[in-house]
Amino acid sequence: MKGFKPDNKQNEGESSNQFNLRINVFFFSTFILFCIIIVRLAILQFVEGPQLQGQETGGQSRSFPLQPIRGSIVDASGTPLAYSTASQSLYITLLKDYSSSERGQQNRPEIEEVAEQMVKVFDEYGDPDGEQMTVDDVIKAMDLEFNKQPGYEPRRIKSNLTPEEVAYFLEHKNIFAGVEVVEESSRHYNTDRIAVQTIGYLREFKGTKDLNKYKEIDEQNRTQEDPGLIYTEQEKVGVDGLEMMFQEELRGKNGYISIPINPQNMAEGVPTMVPPEKGYNVHSTIHKDIQLAAQEAILEQLQWLHTNPVSGKLHRDALTGYAVAMEVDTGNIVAMASMPDYDPNVWENGSDDWESVMKYYRNGTISPYSSGRSGNNLESVLLLGSTVKPLSVLIGLNENLFGVNEYYPDIGYAQIGKDPRQIRNSGSRAFGSLNAITAIQNSSNAYMIDMVAERLFGKYGSKGLDVWNDYMEAFGLGVSTGSGLPNEFLGRKEYNNVEQMGSSLASLAFSSFGQGGKYTTLQLAQYAATLANRGERIKPQLATEIVDHNGNVVKKFEREVLNKMEFSKEHWDAVIKGMNTQGLRAFDDFRYDFARKTGTSEQDIYINGTRKRVDNGVFIAFAPRENPKLAVAVVIPEGGFGSQSAAPIARKIFDAYDEIYGLDGTPHPKQDLETEQEDGEQGEGGENQ
Repeated sequence: MKGFKPDNKQNEGESSNQFNLRINVFFFSTFILFCIIIVRLAILQFVEGPQLQGQETGGQSRSFPLQPIRGSIVDASGTPLAYSTASQSLYITLLKDYSSSERGQQNRPEIEEVAEQMVKVFDEYGDPDGEQMTVDDVIKAMDLEFNKQPGYEPRRIKSNLTPEEVAYFLEHKNIFAGVEVVEESSRHYNTDRIAVQTIGYLREFKGTKDLNKYKEIDEQNRTQEDPGLIYTEQEKVGVDGLEMMFQEELRGKNGYISIPINPQNMAEGVPTMVPPEKGYNVHSTIHKDIQLAAQEAILEQLQWLHTNPVSGKLHRDALTGYAVAMEVDTGNIVAMASMPDYDPNVWENGSDDWESVMKYYRNGTISPYSSGRSGNNLESVLLLGSTVKPLSVLIGLNENLFGVNEYYPDIGYAQIGKDPRQIRNSGSRAFGSLNAITAIQNSSNAYMIDMVAERLFGKYGSKGLDVWNDYMEAFGLGVSTGSGLPNEFLGRKEYNNVEQMGSSLASLAFSSFGQGGKYTTLQLAQYAATLANRGERIKPQLATEIVDHNGNVVKKFEREVLNKMEFSKEHWDAVIKGMNTQGLRAFDDFRYDFARKTGTSEQDIYINGTRKRVDNGVFIAFAPRENPKLAVAVVIPEGGFGSQSAAPIARKIFDAYDEIYGLDGTPHPKQDLETEQEDGEQGEGGENQ
């Protein structure tokens, strides 16, 4: 072996062959592996995919909402003012594809047979005078081609089922797979048209999202997990009055049908139904008899003003009227009339004359955008006129500008500062020597300017307007009444427009006799009640309680004090004694001593560039004077003097309240009063004999 040398070239060739072999094996193995992966992916996608997808989506469900049964609004006597009537509707959830697809056509005979069976039930048990359906009608309602609804969503087949139809379908659910009987409702309003603008009306939710209330609810819908709390686009919601104010309480809670679905978005399995929860009932403070008396009194008085001269002329432009009656001790609003009004059932049933409805659907007692306009287009929010004078005198007394027994020589007019113009009393009457009491009773403009405005300005300068504003707001003028009614107007503080008024002194002067601020009728009623309560401003209540459908009280509304101003008893006694306007023919035979103040607010209008001054009737009162029970405010745009236009309406409201509740705490039915009068007449006759 000595001297043997290995063959290096041979070894190098063998190593190269082994390396190439390994490379080939590696690439071949990789190729085979990729082929296996591709084949597997193909099997997953085209063979096992649908089955796996079905397993993935298995257990998913969709919820189809069922609208709740809205609660009722009833008046103080228990009369329904707004209520919902229940009806039973037949729904079907399609458990298979019955469309024009190949699979659907195979299943089509099955659903056609169901439709034929339904029609037989309708013909035998349905209302013979009601809707008559054919097989084609039922097939159309089923929407088998999914033109209107997704596959899983239940279809309404028929509404207003008879009890016999309901019983049959419930007893034969095994025959009618996917069929459910669902309770639905329609909204109705009292046909006597009781306080329709106060009650409000409904609109579909999808058309109310411009309102802040429903804009927020729409945003909450996106994250709401409880199907019962989700608002549907078609459900109706309150957009005004008590319907909106108590929307959440009245609405109740949605029900829903929970529907298992498959990957094709079709129902799979048996749907389950969670029924809607009925909304609560709201017991309003409005009393139908007092409300109707107020409404009728306004319409009658408007007609009277058109046909009987007042101050030498007819008032044909007095086309609207507003009245609010508020209990002094509770704050309950027993009447809130905005006339003319309309039939609120048009919101459910439609109307052939929407233009006339749209003129009157708003509540003129809380908003200037009211139920119609006067002949010269005046709104319902008017200047106070002389009704402000009790407060003007009270401010003067409380600010020590004068005393109760300090006398003022009324010469029939006053001047504002150095302005040479004369502001005159009504009829330019000179009342002579007046004190705080007789100044209110005689309604002296001159007294208010010289004794209140001039002296308040002398004490505070231009800051006197801030002092005036504080008093106004404390009595509810220029601030929210707190009633909770939507769209409530706060009033117009025209006295703050010093430039328009001419000066701070002029603003105070015109405000002192009622020409500096415009307020709603509800604000006037609250102001009158605050006078009656001697400075205690209470919240106007529109509801006494909320109860569930079993009659259980959910919430009660009690007397609520918003603020209180402290004045001396001597000052209160003087002001309330001064509220004794004379010459009110409408109250000639009124059985109670009562406090009152008439007002005639003047307003300038322009017709074809020519200025014309119109008189608006305003009246406030509370009765009795001692231990008062009811405060009333009435406004008649372009009605002339308040004593002749507004006061007669207030009298009829007081009479209606006395008959139902009693201004002395004891009801006085009309027939009892007539008997008392007859007995009195007989007694007088005996004495004369």
